[in-house]
Amino acid sequence: MSAPNRRVSPPDRGPARVVTRPRRTRSVARAASAGSHPVELAGLLHELTAGLLSADHFNQALERLAVFAAGAIPGAVRCSIVLIGEGGPLTHVGHGPAGASIDEIQYTAGTTGPGLEAARTRAVVTVPDLSTDARWPDLAEAAKTQGVHAVAAVPLDLPRAEVGAMSLYFDAVGAPGADHLLTAMAVAGQAELLLDELRRRDALGSGATVDRAVGVIIAQRGCGVQEAYTVLRDTAQRLGLDREAVADRLIAVAARNA
Repeated sequence: MSAPNRRVSPPDRGPARVVTRPRRTRSVARAASAGSHPVELAGLLHELTAGLLSADHFNQALERLAVFAAGAIPGAVRCSIVLIGEGGPLTHVGHGPAGASIDEIQYTAGTTGPGLEAARTRAVVTVPDLSTDARWPDLAEAAKTQGVHAVAAVPLDLPRAEVGAMSLYFDAVGAPGADHLLTAMAVAGQAELLLDELRRRDALGSGATVDRAVGVIIAQRGCGVQEAYTVLRDTAQRLGLDREAVADRLIAVAARNA
């Protein structure tokens, strides 16, 4: 879902922001600190694109996104990113000096919160004052102790694998302003495209690894292709690992014994 088409949470979900066109955007060191210009937003997104596409692997790209967003949106003291795959554990990364305990309560303990709500509804969720928001009282105390006063969670939708959210924690009540929220939405929208491309690359790479491992199994056992895939799948389940990890080990062992 591209940034301009995102929905902002309706009033019955809590206070929502009126979204207007962004008036202030800049690159990381000075993002949104002065008058706007489309070129400035383009520069911001170009910087994000270069950073994510040069990552060595998907999780490194997530970490870079968290660092980038925390620095690009004024007033943000933390960026927290969560992805929820079908039938698997959630993936979470965060960056910033404050708000880690909020992440722990929301994601590790499985309590609902702005990020999970944005992922579930695929709508932007804003919390102008976390200490008084009745939706997530469990987060209020942690927010007070860490100096976090407001949250904005923007959904992330990766069609190949997951849904999730990019949450920004702010040190001032009422944040973010509408212009900063639009900048965050633009960053999230660009990140969706980049992360989906990285997932595609990972899938191509892991597919090649699995195919090589299947070839090793066929050579070792003299079995058919379907049986070899079944052996690989069953071995991964027995060891509690994914197929790619088992395939990597099998290929490494075969190389040592060659």
